[in-house]
Amino acid sequence: MTGTTNKEKEKEKEKAVKEKSGSKWGYGFGLGKKKEAEAEAAAAERNLTRGLSQRTLPVYQATSQPPTRHNSQSTQSSKRTQESGRTHRTHDSNRSKGSRSAGRAPYGPQPHGLTGYRASQDTLVQSDSIYRRKADDVASIHEVLDSTQRLEDLRKLMVKERVDIYIVPSADAHMSEYVAASDQRRQFMTGFSGSSGEAIVTESAAYLVTDSRYFMQAQEQMDNNWKLVRAGQGYDYSDWVAFLMTICKSKRIGIDGRMLPYEKAVHITNLLNDQDAKMVYPIQNLVDLVWKDKPSRSKDPVFLQPREYTGEEASSKLAKVRAWVEAQRPDKPSYARAEPKPQHYQIGILITALDQIAYLLNLRGSDIPFNPLFHAYLFIGLKATYLFLEGSKVNEEVAPYLASLGVERRDYSDIWKFLRKREWGGEGKIIMSPSASYTIALVLSSYRTTIMKSPVLDMMAVKNDVELEGLRRAYLRDGVAFVQFLAWLEDKILNKGYDISEWEASQRLLEFRKKQHGFMGLAYATISGSGPNGALPHYSPRKSEARMIDRNTPYVNDSGGQYRDGTCDTTRTIHLGRPDAEMCEAYTRVLQGHIAIDTAVFPEGTSGKSLDVLARNALWKEGMNYGHGSGHGFGSFLTVHEGAYSFSHEVPLKPNFTLTNEPGYYVAGKWGIRIESALVVRRVRTKHEFNGPIWLSFERLTCVPIQLKMVNRDMLTSTEKQWLINHNKECFRKLRPFLQNTDKRAFDWLKRETNREIGIAAPGPGGITIDWG
Repeated sequence: MTGTTNKEKEKEKEKAVKEKSGSKWGYGFGLGKKKEAEAEAAAAERNLTRGLSQRTLPVYQATSQPPTRHNSQSTQSSKRTQESGRTHRTHDSNRSKGSRSAGRAPYGPQPHGLTGYRASQDTLVQSDSIYRRKADDVASIHEVLDSTQRLEDLRKLMVKERVDIYIVPSADAHMSEYVAASDQRRQFMTGFSGSSGEAIVTESAAYLVTDSRYFMQAQEQMDNNWKLVRAGQGYDYSDWVAFLMTICKSKRIGIDGRMLPYEKAVHITNLLNDQDAKMVYPIQNLVDLVWKDKPSRSKDPVFLQPREYTGEEASSKLAKVRAWVEAQRPDKPSYARAEPKPQHYQIGILITALDQIAYLLNLRGSDIPFNPLFHAYLFIGLKATYLFLEGSKVNEEVAPYLASLGVERRDYSDIWKFLRKREWGGEGKIIMSPSASYTIALVLSSYRTTIMKSPVLDMMAVKNDVELEGLRRAYLRDGVAFVQFLAWLEDKILNKGYDISEWEASQRLLEFRKKQHGFMGLAYATISGSGPNGALPHYSPRKSEARMIDRNTPYVNDSGGQYRDGTCDTTRTIHLGRPDAEMCEAYTRVLQGHIAIDTAVFPEGTSGKSLDVLARNALWKEGMNYGHGSGHGFGSFLTVHEGAYSFSHEVPLKPNFTLTNEPGYYVAGKWGIRIESALVVRRVRTKHEFNGPIWLSFERLTCVPIQLKMVNRDMLTSTEKQWLINHNKECFRKLRPFLQNTDKRAFDWLKRETNREIGIAAPGPGGITIDWG
């Protein structure tokens, strides 16, 4: 069928539904109840979008004509044909009926409806290359990079610089988790695109050191010039530094000091003392000299994040940092008895982490994939503040805003001249984070620096009431999109007989999210894995290589949207057939760990790491486990991995910390399971209040039902059963107003899934099984 025919039929169906819903009975409700439901939905929608700005944002400038989306029926060519009985699979994943055009739309004031808002690709907080990889209809064919010439060119430069070993880290100069295309040096050399890993090149060998999340991906993406070094808990090397110590005897080891954190540089230097080896820091990055067609930095403008989202003015945040700097004790030798001199006092702090700069200034940008950040440095002195940011990124709105804050803008590259010539003026020491680049410490020298943890980390971690309310709204809207997606997926595969690939599933979920108000892009690359791909915790499908979602194994979807009022991260695992006993046991034990964290009550001073055992206990009882953390911090329209507070660190959890709860289990080569929800640490009153009101618990933000089909009811306690029932009922209560009169398929799915019995139907007489849903 043609796209035109499908659209006309869809319109006729929509018209019939509207006529039916406008009749006396509607969807089974009387006219009065229908009006009540509409009023309830309108009230909920007003609450959900309260505070969302209609300010005009800078339009994302694509470098070429954006791709056009097709209106033909989704996976039409992959639909099972009844005549032949054969299943036709396709990677030409065309859009389903009624798919909205992704053509460029003006980004002015948008309606404040829950699903009435449409964000074009121009609003995505992703680089052009990332966007096109995720949204272009042209299949991406994976080709293994031939790194021979690149390694040969690099080794010539190593000889010239008298370097025996050269290290190419994943990080940029700001130690970002995700880096811009212009900073993907390790990927340029190796072909490996994972977010974690270091390349180590010697005169005769080349190694990539990464952890278990990326073993398979690295092997698939690298050519035979590279040797994979497996690192992490349970492997021969804890990290790349441990491996380096085995090959560095009497060697000169080169690295770009801008990409090496100060604390790691000191650690490595101390270890090398026993190896008769030495770290050297060439003036130029050797990979940049090899990379002839290196992409340029983004010139997209930064934009304001108003107080209606941040809850605090930037001037207030800057004042807090200055007060903190002034309150620090003078840094003088411990043996000195004389009064501290001017050069011993702290007179400023240099902020190098991009998320901290964006947070402090209430600015956002689009330089980094998946993160609304921009390349900059920020110097906050007691007398003056300097932002090192390219002038092309500052528009007519941001320039006077910075001036009103007393922030002087200078070009990004001026940071080195500023530090070298001490242009802040006056004597005293500059505070820098141990995670700041080693080159900065070298330029400043130890006489002018104090290494301390940045106070901005704690400021960001403790969300204020406005940020928390924004996160609640964002997770509710993201939950609407997730439920619409799950309903669509089940309908397409089970009711209509389509084959849906992991890639198409991720794209369809993206389209549902794009319809939500305030959507700004994805928070990270969507993890969409069926069968053996579900056993890879960080698997992200490619269109040309994606597996079809089957009915025999679990399907894992770990994804989240970036919204103006919050960053989302949710994982749900579903089964579209009848799971076997092994799957049900694993799913149930993962669920029990998830419930244990969600319901935990603990005193102040308890670290996330102390609670980690709760997430794993049910699995440990049967010798089961998972290799990743049980959860991580996340930001408010910032990064999806924020701070050092998590279930893997010793940092005490405090009220208004936000973190995820994500236990899992994986059977290599077969299937995987993970359940993830977002939490807020909150104060709670207990019966006895031992030592006073010091008790903490969690509030759950995520609003997506947990599938009950894979749950083994007999393994749950009565308390766990009640939690599960209440969880899904709460999802129904919150999501009902936004789906009942706008998306019948999603509403019917939500109602059925939140009211069904726990577990899967047992076989009846003759072995016949009927799952009534």
